[in-house]
Amino acid sequence: MKRLSQWRIRVLFSGALCLGSLSLWGQGLNPPADTSESGATSGHGMTAIEQTYRGDVEQQIKALHEQGREAVLRGDAGFFEKHLADHYFGIGADGRLITKAEAIADFRSGNIRYASIDERDLRVDTYGDAAVVNSTASVKATIQGKPIRGDFRATFMYVKQGGDWKEAAFQSTPVAIAGP
Repeated sequence: MKRLSQWRIRVLFSGALCLGSLSLWGQGLNPPADTSESGATSGHGMTAIEQTYRGDVEQQIKALHEQGREAVLRGDAGFFEKHLADHYFGIGADGRLITKAEAIADFRSGNIRYASIDERDLRVDTYGDAAVVNSTASVKATIQGKPIRGDFRATFMYVKQGGDWKEAAFQSTPVAIAGP
């Protein structure tokens, strides 16, 4: 019965994938992986080899994410030319949609200047050639002459393109102040 149920899930989601859904939607819906050598799984649907690879990817993403945070603090537009996907878009806390070209221009012109980004609660989830980073940060910045300060939750999406990880999307939301 378990195999029949897993087969139904596969058919349902593979149909959705064929209709143009992102490949990452199918992650986590596959039955537990096993190897013909050991026949054992990790209990999380991945073999030990797959878990090691996933750990390596998480470390790569964490390192790239930290390099990006440091580049933001330096106002290093060159970093973003190299590490943003061509079709990158960001959504700032003010709701403004920012393309790759606009983000680079904002850093070059000084329209965006960060004094500090103190990140915490960093979480990385990987999905094959995609990864999502969620975090909370206390931010001090000036954006188009307007001071911005406060706590923000942010989501970053990274994709692997041509063998390199690129940031493809970003969204920032102010953390709501808890009421009495």
